[in-house]
Amino acid sequence: MEERAAAVHSVKIASSKKHPPHLSSSLQDDHSQSASGTQEKVYVLDTNVLIHDPNSLLSFEEHRVVVPMTVLEELDRLKSGKSHIAADCRAAIRLIDKVLGPASPDQVDAGVPIPRGPDSHEGVLSVLMPRPRGEETGYLPEHLNDNRIINDIAAMKSRDPARRYVLVTKDINMRLKSRACGIDSEDYHNDQLVSDIRQLTRGYFELEGSFWDRITQVETEQHGAETLHRISHGLLVSEVLGEEVYPNQFIIDEQGFVGRVLRVEQGVVTLRHMPQEQLMDQQAWGLQPINIHQAIALNLLLDPDVHLVTLTGAAGSGKTILALAAAIEMTIEHRRYNKIIATRSTPPLAEEHGFLPGTEEEKMDPWLGAINDNIEALHLNDENPGGSINYVKERANIQFKALNYIRGRSFQKSLILIDESQNLTPHQMKAIVTRAGEGSKVVCLGNLSQIDTPYLSPTSSGLTYMTERFKGFAYGGSIQLNGVPRSVLAEYAETHL
Repeated sequence: MEERAAAVHSVKIASSKKHPPHLSSSLQDDHSQSASGTQEKVYVLDTNVLIHDPNSLLSFEEHRVVVPMTVLEELDRLKSGKSHIAADCRAAIRLIDKVLGPASPDQVDAGVPIPRGPDSHEGVLSVLMPRPRGEETGYLPEHLNDNRIINDIAAMKSRDPARRYVLVTKDINMRLKSRACGIDSEDYHNDQLVSDIRQLTRGYFELEGSFWDRITQVETEQHGAETLHRISHGLLVSEVLGEEVYPNQFIIDEQGFVGRVLRVEQGVVTLRHMPQEQLMDQQAWGLQPINIHQAIALNLLLDPDVHLVTLTGAAGSGKTILALAAAIEMTIEHRRYNKIIATRSTPPLAEEHGFLPGTEEEKMDPWLGAINDNIEALHLNDENPGGSINYVKERANIQFKALNYIRGRSFQKSLILIDESQNLTPHQMKAIVTRAGEGSKVVCLGNLSQIDTPYLSPTSSGLTYMTERFKGFAYGGSIQLNGVPRSVLAEYAETHL
């Protein structure tokens, strides 16, 4: 059970859809197979799928969905507590109960219709009972719940060979074991928006030569010190960039031109000319960017009209120190925010934080050490670094919050800094971003090549999910930082180890 609980703790959690666009290939082919009268598919859901998406049983259109009794028992064991896992277990149980309703045992065995609305296929839900005592043991020893589920599916398959049974699980090893036992298995991709991490927006376009050599028609307006260029959307996308453009992306060429996309509407893209010298001369709490990528990131961080900023990049590329310097600048100097909330994913469950000694800040210190390290780095050259650090923490009202303790709270006029966000699930990202109240800003930092959670990948990370979901948001921006300016050693290690 400990292994199963660990697996469940690590899975993704995402909002559900009636017709998910990114189900695996065999799931996508299912409708055509049924329509042609071929072998009917039955999808058996593992516990981690129901926690990953409590509404997942609605995602299989007209097909039969089966929940093993072993899975219901696991949901029951994990439903208590304040963690995200417990909350999603309860949500999954409520939905199963709603669908099954007052159905009799015979009706449950036959399959209870899954209501999805007048324009959707119904499908049916049933519960897979454990095999009767005395029946053949099965392929695998039954000391693990994984093995019990696989054996129950194998027994069901032998009793009803006319159907094709597919185990849907987030557990890679369980998929391997089921295939070894002759049972089809699939991952659940309801919230995977990109199939290759290279498809993820970088937040900028770098062009060879001159950008203006590619533009045949442009309207330019001067508003005080601001220069705006209006360019045909079709021309910019098809003949210059080669892909879609979104608000708050940047265009950078080799001749020193930098343009920021302000709006994309009515077939016209509006660019703001950003003089490169001014970008490189920006300062935030004494910190200046050392390359153009840091400069455009700092531009978004300091912009009060941008409410969500995502910074990705290699270790040492400057994500945390840039975000922290901008946060302190805007909180102390400009008084735009009342406090800075720093949080990140922590390996232990929420309840375990209470057993650690000290205040909440002291409990979170092992996980948010990077924040303290960067505060110290910003004041290394001060006459009294210790006094400066204490002054900043007090004046900026920097608060360290455990992720599971911010559930249900609302932060007004706050800058919410989420470190190591590549380890968060989509559900956890949503839980944090929705805490942002009036006048607040959220900054997400992460390195998609350093995911520590075994059941997340760069394409399934909550950071990737949010970046894709918000790329068309007029008040959000995302920048992928390049280079490793932390040190020559760090840069060499990043490229050679």
